[in-house]
Amino acid sequence: MDTPLRFDSLLVHGGLEPGPAGATSVPIVQSSSFAYESADALEDVFRGRAAGQVYTRLGNPTTEALERRLALLEGGGAALATASGMAAITTTVMTIARAGDEILASSSLFGGTFSLFRDTLANFGITARFVDPLDQESVQAAINDRTRLLFVETVGNPKLDVPDIPGLAAIAHQAGLPLVVDATVTTPYLADGAKLGADIVIHSTSKYINGSGTSIGGVIIDRGVFNWNSTRFPHFELFHKKYRQFAFTARARKLVHKDVGACAAPFNSFLLTEGVQTLALRMERHCSNALALARFLSTHPKVAWVNYPGLENTPGHEVATRLYGGRYGGLLTFGTGTKETAFRVINALRMAKNLANIGDAKTLVIHPASTICADYPLADKALMGVSEDLVRVSVGIEDSADIIGDFNQALDAI
Repeated sequence: MDTPLRFDSLLVHGGLEPGPAGATSVPIVQSSSFAYESADALEDVFRGRAAGQVYTRLGNPTTEALERRLALLEGGGAALATASGMAAITTTVMTIARAGDEILASSSLFGGTFSLFRDTLANFGITARFVDPLDQESVQAAINDRTRLLFVETVGNPKLDVPDIPGLAAIAHQAGLPLVVDATVTTPYLADGAKLGADIVIHSTSKYINGSGTSIGGVIIDRGVFNWNSTRFPHFELFHKKYRQFAFTARARKLVHKDVGACAAPFNSFLLTEGVQTLALRMERHCSNALALARFLSTHPKVAWVNYPGLENTPGHEVATRLYGGRYGGLLTFGTGTKETAFRVINALRMAKNLANIGDAKTLVIHPASTICADYPLADKALMGVSEDLVRVSVGIEDSADIIGDFNQALDAI
């Protein structure tokens, strides 16, 4: 095409190559490995002299179609699809950091990420230091010679704090560090990595990218803007010489991803490619429905508090408005005073589903303190913004009147 496609068109056509017999959907290449006519041809692929598929753990045509499309949505670069969002985060950190290194991370992280950083990575000699992402002076002060990356979520889950990510990008880049942004909650619909100043963008594609709760996956998008030719990253030297600005993706794919084996399955990649086509339409409804529900909850006499960046009286409203164009995502939290009343509300809901996920077309609820964060001490829960009465709501795309009606009758029942 003569002019670049706009966002909504990229969702449908981005990175799409003609399929067999004129197919317009990405084909499912359900094969574990790929044959070559000669030993010479296979050697060329292994040595990087020719493009080609070898083994689905390393790459697959269906998965590559998904990677191309998601990379385009974040401003180009390269992408690596993984088996889950947690696999994407693990691969990213283990590609950049080694034993003895440190990573700097937001204290208000999703519970699974918090556990990975605090506990699991410690077994590999990588230390995580947690800082308040809203306090830029503390972030800057926490950087030292062993720091290898700064990790932050666009909107904390479930704390719903909204960091000034361009400001954090400036701090990271001044120190020669890559900024890694988990943009699962906002998706590229609200802001792409280029606008935020991110070097690496991560999505749990299980969530809004998929949109229907049918598959899990993750993706790492390398914008190709960070200079890996640095004394902080001597282990990138050979990859930088060969792959230049995409040294990260090359090292991730050829070492960590290949050896850990947390690859995307072709059928899941197909489902994710199908799901992403409607991302803009769904996110528009998620955002408008969440704002409507948040406004209703803020006026209900049995609701003690509501947190949603779209409400003008919430701390993150100004930053979210500036960064995300007056759209605030589909996630909100509220409290009713006690764990007991939170349970009673959840149990009384008729349409909303009580389960551990976000980004589904259906409205979803969960009590994080007793589920995702059940094993954490109170101090860690406080860091993540998880109180005993907090109910997290992933607002779906149903009719807003039905969503509000469901919560109204549930609150009236307590």
